[in-house]
Amino acid sequence: MKTITALKLGKRREKRVNVFLDGSFAFSLAADVVAHANLRVGQQLSPAKEKELAGADEYKRCFNAAARFLGYRPRSESELRDRMRERGYAPAIVDQVVARLKELELLDDAAFARYWAENREEFSPRGRRLVEMELRRKGLDRETIEHAVAVVDEDAGAIRAAEKKLGSLPADDYDVFRRRLWAYLGRRGFDYETINRTIEKIWKEKQDNKN
Repeated sequence: MKTITALKLGKRREKRVNVFLDGSFAFSLAADVVAHANLRVGQQLSPAKEKELAGADEYKRCFNAAARFLGYRPRSESELRDRMRERGYAPAIVDQVVARLKELELLDDAAFARYWAENREEFSPRGRRLVEMELRRKGLDRETIEHAVAVVDEDAGAIRAAEKKLGSLPADDYDVFRRRLWAYLGRRGFDYETINRTIEKIWKEKQDNKN
């Protein structure tokens, strides 16, 4: 076994402690991992204990990275796992972190799906079909997606989307108006019937406002 000969606080903004064994630098650990393990100078560490400390430190680093990732906006479990895998964390550690985040209600696919659908509904209206496709890409299952997109009001969303486009559409050429608005709403995932109803409604309102 090796003996801890020094514990020195690192210079990085993250609170880490450099651990020296038998007079030489061995590894660094998060400060709270050191505190939790009650490490002290003169203590002997077995290879098994070193491995345990390394695992605890990786868990802490992974948890902090996951918390930062979730801090920007809600994420799906699949997104989080992909990001942690890209960062090089061991699958077993990621599993532990995901489980803990779920316990803390910081990771919830159903809540994420509702957030995504409601956010689209309010700020960037699009058809149910496109919202479903986006959520599938986020790694969500069919049942979760179906519950989330139930809030999508395609008619209201198509109207709001169309209103944002009106400034660039002609008010006196129905064919051009219809073609451009159709293409725009189609790209936003609205279906044939919804697009047709929206075009007729918006065009009629434009003509009524002219009179």
